[in-house]
Amino acid sequence: MISSVKPTAAVVLEDGTVFFGRSVGIEGETSGELCFNTGMTGYQEIFTDPSYYGQLMVMASVHIGNYGVREEESESDSLKINGLICRNFTNRGSRPAMDQELKEFFKKHKTIAIAGVDTRALVQHIRDFGAQNAVVSTDISNLEELKKKAMSVPSMAGLELSSKVTCSDPYYYGNPAATYKVAALDMGIKQNILRCLAERDVYVKVYPLNTSFEEFASWPCDGYFFSNGPGDPAAMPHTAELVKKVIDLGKPVFGICLGHQIIGLSQGLETFKMHHGHRGINHPVINNSTGKGEITSQNHGFAVKSQSLPTDGSILLTHNHLNDNTVAGIKFKDKPVFSVQYHPESAPGPHDSRYLFDEFVNLLKQYKS
Repeated sequence: MISSVKPTAAVVLEDGTVFFGRSVGIEGETSGELCFNTGMTGYQEIFTDPSYYGQLMVMASVHIGNYGVREEESESDSLKINGLICRNFTNRGSRPAMDQELKEFFKKHKTIAIAGVDTRALVQHIRDFGAQNAVVSTDISNLEELKKKAMSVPSMAGLELSSKVTCSDPYYYGNPAATYKVAALDMGIKQNILRCLAERDVYVKVYPLNTSFEEFASWPCDGYFFSNGPGDPAAMPHTAELVKKVIDLGKPVFGICLGHQIIGLSQGLETFKMHHGHRGINHPVINNSTGKGEITSQNHGFAVKSQSLPTDGSILLTHNHLNDNTVAGIKFKDKPVFSVQYHPESAPGPHDSRYLFDEFVNLLKQYKS
């Protein structure tokens, strides 16, 4: 499939399919698992989300870069995607408040971006045949060699990636005089999660992934949080064991995305790799307790198996994804523990699910009293 512009770059899939485009950033080659995001806005937050580490991002939205970059809107300290594939890449943003052009942002972080790709056809290919690995290169002189490289890229299944994006040392976020204190395990935490907690009078101490249970549990806090992050949750048995011990302490626990999956694994639930995942800001979820629908921001390629939920009612299914009925949220019947598969902090996305942070704070309040 050839785009309408002269090809100077290509996306080569492991099944041999090739999509042509042109380089808009640095020259070179990169690889990873292809995934697509359907969001019409929020590209900066998407590109800097640690949960996308190790992946090639295909943007379903046609126009990328048209409002530039504003540093304070990044969800981490750098670009986390392995490469960008888009249709139209805008070199000159139109937003007065922007700090720099997106093109310069990519150059600063030495990340490859290509445009002019038929992203509609590429997204349809992923939807039809599932997520797969690919190579993006600005040298298209030997496509057969690129196909071989694409076939040798490690599968996301079985890959532990959180250690690549976690913090190196513990740090604090928020007001030290806040009413509540929460210890958070950084598996790729987004900045807006920390903002949402701090806005609710919570002081957070963030710990690296490799923190021992003894150290993690030693800080006098009112509850625990387990963050989002990249990779296969089943490749993190040591983290699941830590989470199990933390849950047994009896304090409030909240998990988002990878944190949700790890909480499930800690209780004997199973996870699986999805056909092509959920990534976008318009995913419909039903709250089974209230009967209300939520439009949510999602980013995950793995999920908890609904068939593995216990039949004794000890873990309740609180939310379902309305497109495919996958598990979107759980809570424990007799412990102050709950988690969701999606992103209530959004960034980008709607705020329908921000109430979940309020529910966590209510649990913290009950624990303190």
